[in-house]
Amino acid sequence: MEHPIIGFHKDEEDDWVAELKCGHNQHVRHNPPWMLRPWVTTEEGRKSRLGKELNCKKCDRNEPQDFDPSCQE
Repeated sequence: MEHPIIGFHKDEEDDWVAELKCGHNQHVRHNPPWMLRPWVTTEEGRKSRLGKELNCKKCDRNEPQDFDPSCQE
């Protein structure tokens, strides 16, 4: 299920995590050659992705929310 990115934060291992409007978190690592996401390495790049949609596998599996998205706005 596709949901827009509403924010970003770093996890305990210093990897970037996208916060989705559905209330789930999703890692957005730049880890070549497997994951090419150079935009995640800069603040400008991350800002350019706000509102873009990502496929949320947690929604597909009916998992509970990681956070309350109404508190993010």
